[in-house]
Amino acid sequence: MQFMKIDPNVIQELIAQARKDAPEETCGYLLGKDDEVTENYWMENIDHSSEHFSFAPKDQFAALRYARKNGLKILANWHSHPASPSRPSQEDLRLANDPTIRYAILSLYEGVHLNSFGIRDNQVVDKEIHYSEDEKK
Repeated sequence: MQFMKIDPNVIQELIAQARKDAPEETCGYLLGKDDEVTENYWMENIDHSSEHFSFAPKDQFAALRYARKNGLKILANWHSHPASPSRPSQEDLRLANDPTIRYAILSLYEGVHLNSFGIRDNQVVDKEIHYSEDEKK
């Protein structure tokens, strides 16, 4: 599993989107070339839940078309955890079925933390820290 670099502007976009959609989880794809994320493709969380998410199928197809048209690849699936740490839940592990991409989680719990994970056979095989800002007390 290849690690990835996320453009700082994209990280700020993810943070803004997660704050806007809180207390619900927000989600999308991270697009780019090679191992560098250059774009966030936001998708509606059709579950409208603070504990889990589902992509709208129409958004997934639109994201694939957009990526292909622009010579980009889906490098990661991302979602937010508004009130829990930046680590995969049991449901996240169960649903992570594409071993070719990373799974990024942006947490708003006790600060802002963005980590991505390689997941194989429902297990985390690696973790990469992309952004970490502890809550100011």
